[in-house]
Amino acid sequence: MDRRGPRAPRPTVDRPRYAAYQAVAAVNRDDAYANLVLPAILRDEGLVGRDAAFATELTYGTLRHLGTLDAILTSAAGRDVQRIDPPVRDALRIGAYQVLHTRVPAHAAVSSTVDLVRMVGQGATGFANAVLREVAACDADEWVARLAPSMETDPIGHLALAHSHPQWIVRAFSEALGGDLGETTRLLIEDNERPPVHLCARPGLADPIELADASGGAPGAFSPYAVYLGGGSPGDLAAVTDGRAHVQDEGSQLVANALAVAPLDGPDGRWLDLCAGPGGKSGLLGALAAQRDARLTAVEVAEHRARLVEGATRGLPVTVLHTDGRLVGAEPKLPEGHFDRVLVDAPCTGLGSLRRRPESRWRRQPSDLPALTRLQRELLTAGLRAVRPGGVVAYVTCSPHTVETHVTVTEAARRCGAPVDFVDARPLLPAGMPGLGAGPTVQLWPHRHGTDAMFLAVLRRG
Repeated sequence: MDRRGPRAPRPTVDRPRYAAYQAVAAVNRDDAYANLVLPAILRDEGLVGRDAAFATELTYGTLRHLGTLDAILTSAAGRDVQRIDPPVRDALRIGAYQVLHTRVPAHAAVSSTVDLVRMVGQGATGFANAVLREVAACDADEWVARLAPSMETDPIGHLALAHSHPQWIVRAFSEALGGDLGETTRLLIEDNERPPVHLCARPGLADPIELADASGGAPGAFSPYAVYLGGGSPGDLAAVTDGRAHVQDEGSQLVANALAVAPLDGPDGRWLDLCAGPGGKSGLLGALAAQRDARLTAVEVAEHRARLVEGATRGLPVTVLHTDGRLVGAEPKLPEGHFDRVLVDAPCTGLGSLRRRPESRWRRQPSDLPALTRLQRELLTAGLRAVRPGGVVAYVTCSPHTVETHVTVTEAARRCGAPVDFVDARPLLPAGMPGLGAGPTVQLWPHRHGTDAMFLAVLRRG
């Protein structure tokens, strides 16, 4: 006897659309992350090749454009989208994305979405058909012209709806770009593009040219270790499975390498990664440390993330500590004034990686900032206590928000109780990189550098 109960009916829609629906529903219903749930869904549905790519495009495209899609669906339905039954709402979002942002013919997008609604929201097929036919009556630009505030009178509101970002994030980007609305627009457009997968060929373990050839990709534009994956899954590459390479945005590689190449007088054998999880930067720093007879201490407060760091650094001269990085001086293995190089890759809003985690733009709120910036200051202050006089600390965030970058660095340097000098970070990045600003800190950008929006400040303790 089967005690599992009746089996769920198989979908009447094609599997790529059903897979995308499952992923979008999990994100909106369960606060899941698409990059974590989608691979399992694709595997369960047996999707590979073009079908898997189509499901991925529908999932990530819908999540990126969610704000604009919801405004359009609200208008087309004649009711607030939040009043629509959640399963029907998610199906309509995917259908509207197909109509407005893909080459799928409108009639096919409408028909397939109605089939999906028939399965997940019985009794709503007529409603779904009418709403999507209304959506299809205009193209995306016409909908923006109809619904967005005027660029002249409300530029932030206009850009937010036109490019599907919350207004507070658009405002933060604009402020970080000096109020340049043209450049802010280019950033928002880039944020909505599918980013390439970047690999890091670990120095001394993998050659980036050979890795590029093996992966069908190309060497990175800036990082000496970066490879742009040509296609397929990075997990299928031997260099990734055996730990000679790992997936890592080129910007993350650049800021970690900047710490390693910062000029230093005196000993250079004791390195510290104060916020190490999930281990990408520790993996790169550990490989560099191995070439220089140095050793890295990698600190992670969350137990499951500490295990990830252990896996990411296996075979490298790395010691993983499962503890709070703020305990410098109180934790015997984190003595004050002991380390030569310290990385503080602080927890942040993640606004610099919204193209890779599009759902984050709808979850983060301005109210998240006070607690995060307090933690950032405490961690950076601890990092400055941990470094020896003459040693260097790299403060890194994957956010361009000025409160998380310049304000945090300035406040921590002021409060640390020891003399601190800013090191010009620009020469620590590859020669010829454009758009690095006036220094001494550096802000990387998707639209300028093709990287996540990583911030870097390098400080030397006096």
